[in-house]
Amino acid sequence: MNSPAESSTADFPELCITPPKGWFDLHLGELWHFRELIYFFVWKDIKIRYKQTAIGAAWAILQPLLTMLIFTLFFGKLAKIPSEGLPYPLFYYSGLLPWLYFASSLQNATNVVVEQQRVITKVYFPRLVLPLSAVISPLLDFAIGFSILVVMMIYYAVRPTWILLVLPLFLSIAILTALGVGLWLSAMNAMYRDVRYVVPFLVQFWMFASPVAYPSSLVPARWRWLYGLNPMAGIIEGFRWSVTGRGEPPSALLGASVGAVVLLVVGGTMYFQKMEGIIADVV
Repeated sequence: MNSPAESSTADFPELCITPPKGWFDLHLGELWHFRELIYFFVWKDIKIRYKQTAIGAAWAILQPLLTMLIFTLFFGKLAKIPSEGLPYPLFYYSGLLPWLYFASSLQNATNVVVEQQRVITKVYFPRLVLPLSAVISPLLDFAIGFSILVVMMIYYAVRPTWILLVLPLFLSIAILTALGVGLWLSAMNAMYRDVRYVVPFLVQFWMFASPVAYPSSLVPARWRWLYGLNPMAGIIEGFRWSVTGRGEPPSALLGASVGAVVLLVVGGTMYFQKMEGIIADVV
């Protein structure tokens, strides 16, 4: 007859944790099993972001609004950059909204592995949970900012069309872009801590390489596909087009951007998967 201690031990199955055996040994079933952990990390990030702040979630409104005012003054009123027939505030705000989501997600994803080092070294869970949760939490700020965009469209009497139905497509591509780049940078930041100092310069350069402050129509048509290799180019133009219904569909940009996103996500997943086995040892 087994002792109580032996019986209690036998009730729990043994789990052997082994490193990934292949480039795409992702264990997606584990991600679903740990879905509540994703929710926990997302909720924790949101609470930390607004903890002990004077105006709380209003920062999600002030940041794009203040940036929009600066862009309207310098790029619109002074530089007279074309806005595809849209009022300057609406043109810039509709471009800043997806861009600020991407920039915030990129910052979160880059630092998330290092910030969660105590959890990583003590508890097992799929490491992909970390960058995935890092790109989900900024969606709350995006939703708050989008409500202001709706108010602006009503104010300027810009009516949405049926094209608005494809808006979730561009938002999904933005999420995948942030995840793909975040997978690269989060794993690199765990190995080389100076990566986090490079990211602000990367974000600043990337913004001016994207059609946030100017329309992509300023890029010569023969170079449009090359410009679209910047995935945010197709996303921002597509987001602006789907919301306002103005301009032409960014078909050339979007095709190149989607291809670049696929490469970023696949390559980032492979690299993150390769480094996952040693992340706990180096963070």
